[in-house]
Amino acid sequence: MSLVRLLGFATLECGCVVGRYRELAVNREVAYVEEKGTACTRHGHRRNHTVPTDRATILTPVFSDARAS
Repeated sequence: MSLVRLLGFATLECGCVVGRYRELAVNREVAYVEEKGTACTRHGHRRNHTVPTDRATILTPVFSDARAS
C-alpha cells in the first residue's frame, strides 16, 4: 500500500462518486470508486476499485493549497 494525495472528486453520470488520487511513490494518478450510485448498472463500478483515469477527467478539485497547521 502506498501513500496517496487526494486531488479531487466528482459524481459521474451514473451516480457513482469517484475520487482521484496521486500515488506519491510513483507519481501517477489513480481514480477509485468511493461510493456506487444506487441506479448504476455498470459492473466495473465497484466500491474501492479503480476506474480508468481518462473517464475521471471531469473531477473537480476538493482543496486548493490549504495546509493543515
